[in-house]
Amino acid sequence: MAVAETIERKLTEALAPQRLKVVDDSEKHKGHAGYREGGETHFRVEVVSAAFAGQNRVARQRRVYEILSDELADRVHALQLKTLTPEEESAG
Repeated sequence: MAVAETIERKLTEALAPQRLKVVDDSEKHKGHAGYREGGETHFRVEVVSAAFAGQNRVARQRRVYEILSDELADRVHALQLKTLTPEEESAG
């Protein structure tokens, strides 16, 4: 299973997001630290979930890092996160 698919599956199971976008940005980092041939090292993730209600940005990001701890320890070098509640997304 591709890393992006694993990220999507794990976040869907843990956060039941209203919207989830996982983008592999690895090619933008070719030649930089953490890049591996074949990509799947640098990701941009946008998650809109009611599970984030009442949490600040740091707590939300820690939750995502916890969910993806295996991937971050192995293959994923960088993870850019945007974490919102449904209310924040509709207000933005």
